[in-house]
Amino acid sequence: MNTGAHGRVLRPRSVEAIREALSEASSAGRTVGLRGTGCSYGDASINSQGLSLDLTHMNQILGFDASTGIADLEAGVTIEQLWKHILPQGYWPKVVSGTMFPTVAGAAAMNIHGKNNFRVGTFGDNVLEFDLVLPSGELRTCNREQNTDLFHAAIGGLGMLGCFSRLQLQTKRIHSGKVRVRGESVRNLAAMMAYFEAEKGRADYLVGWVDCFARGDGLGRGLIHDAEYLAEGEDPEPEQTMQVAYQELPGSILGFPKGEVWRFLRLINTPFGMRLLNALKQQAGRVEGHQGWYEQSHAAFNFLLDFVPNWKFAYGRKPGHGLIQYQVFLPAGVAHDTLLEILGLCQRRGHVPFLGVFKRHRPDPFWMTHALDGWSMAMDFKVTPSGRMDLWQTCDRLTRLVLEAGGRFYFAKDSLMGHEAMVRAFPEAKREAFLALKQETDPGGLLETDLWRRIFTSSSSLTDGVA
Repeated sequence: MNTGAHGRVLRPRSVEAIREALSEASSAGRTVGLRGTGCSYGDASINSQGLSLDLTHMNQILGFDASTGIADLEAGVTIEQLWKHILPQGYWPKVVSGTMFPTVAGAAAMNIHGKNNFRVGTFGDNVLEFDLVLPSGELRTCNREQNTDLFHAAIGGLGMLGCFSRLQLQTKRIHSGKVRVRGESVRNLAAMMAYFEAEKGRADYLVGWVDCFARGDGLGRGLIHDAEYLAEGEDPEPEQTMQVAYQELPGSILGFPKGEVWRFLRLINTPFGMRLLNALKQQAGRVEGHQGWYEQSHAAFNFLLDFVPNWKFAYGRKPGHGLIQYQVFLPAGVAHDTLLEILGLCQRRGHVPFLGVFKRHRPDPFWMTHALDGWSMAMDFKVTPSGRMDLWQTCDRLTRLVLEAGGRFYFAKDSLMGHEAMVRAFPEAKREAFLALKQETDPGGLLETDLWRRIFTSSSSLTDGVA
């Protein structure tokens, strides 16, 4: 969102073409970074010092078993392709991100999570098997019984152990193209957490929007969206609602072509404008809460980021402008107080996040996972040339708070973490095992990205670029 690089891109269409690309790069002494659709917020798929291997042309759905919900997919299949293929057959992906455009290989490499992480875990929890092309060209099939170490390390492994070529996923049986949703406005973070804890045993999805401008007793106030699947027989027209056409997102918002809405958002993309927008959303949430339950399509509920194409342009398109998303994961016992401290520090430093998104999480077995028994807050910060260094310094202070609380970070959204922070955030045993497996599968260090170099290269700072 605030960084990029020019370089040579290779687009294989087969396992053999992946092998050829890796061999070519190795012979030329060039490193290779793996890339899907580039939906990560930072530099996870950027390789400014080598080649990029773009897997989006390997996008065939190899098979789908409608009796079990098991999908067999090439690495470049997107979440959009998957749900459009399986929904008419009565299934939905168990885990999706806020946009439908990531590839399944990218989702596995970053081990993404959704609004239902507390219920079904991360993306990797629902991967049954995958094929991985190692830098040597060897193809290994990995699952929970075969090549188990590689299975648990490659999921969430940043694409640094090998290249996914095929993934087998378990999907969710559903009985309607709609979910039942309600909004609940809450007065502060404690009330939001209490609602989540009370309802997480029933709800299928829970997500909170947080007004990061609120202060005092209202610190952490916001709006919860609570959703659940419809049971069999509750939808009188499931054949209609499970058609792709029913799921299409609207082409306009308040009468404006949605492709142009980012221009309006740019006008209010200031601290004053976003303070006002957050206050209005809080009031609208109270009205929504009085309306009770309503029904919404799966696509409309899950893919909020796709409502406004190019929404990121609202943060500016000139060099040095943009946004970073800073997402923290905190253990349950300390999350409340640490998040209040984080929000208060942002306000005192004059870097209030324009958007805050709150979720409940559960642990998973993957080696370099961000998941834990606790909570996360994703915060969008506007980046400008004049405020960039001070924002980086603020994030450095936030990182110290998170590490002191035993928290973690999420590679798909990180833009700033330095080597020391990574060492402190992730358990030593798993980290060292991952590095040993990296040495085994990629002894020549062929696979690299800017993210890899940033977090696995020694640095004196917690946040890259801040002394």
